[in-house]
Amino acid sequence: MEYVQTWLQELALDAGGIGLFFASFLDSSFLFLPEVNDVLVLWMVTQHKHFIVYYVAMATCGSLAGCLTLHYLAGKSGEMMLRRKYSTEKIERVSSWFRRYGSMAILIPALSPPPVPFKLFVLLAGVAKMPVGKFIAAIIVGRGLRFSMTGLLAIYYGDQAVRFGREYGEILLGLIMSILLASCVVYVYVFVRRRSKAL
Repeated sequence: MEYVQTWLQELALDAGGIGLFFASFLDSSFLFLPEVNDVLVLWMVTQHKHFIVYYVAMATCGSLAGCLTLHYLAGKSGEMMLRRKYSTEKIERVSSWFRRYGSMAILIPALSPPPVPFKLFVLLAGVAKMPVGKFIAAIIVGRGLRFSMTGLLAIYYGDQAVRFGREYGEILLGLIMSILLASCVVYVYVFVRRRSKAL
């Protein structure tokens, strides 16, 4: 898997945005490539800062395409696919969270770093027949925010961000996601309070 990860990184760097789309698609569908996309976005934006919107969009669209593939397969194969990869206890725990929070159960994992089992949430969305429109919106917002934050770090910190990302990818990603998750929690809290007062 490490060989595949290295090959994908080299391909993405050579092919630019198209390579980034391909790496992001594979990471969100058939392979597990933690932090690869974030490091690639960091490096590419550092080299071509004026292409930040393009690189963020390609990484987000690649991830969306991969997630839609899993969503479709889960809708066809149902729970059988999940039982092969995950324990019954984990499936039940995530399912209850999914039923309770709906779209947020996709949005928050889309922002979160490993070891959050993001693909499990995507598969459950397919099994639960989550409306494709809501699913797409949650993935675009979650992944878009994640890659945008990564791109902005590259603009403000340049090569330092790339070096730090390569050496301490999990720490960097965890820091980014903590900020975004805290923002989401505050938003949900305020939304719930307003809704309760309205009722």
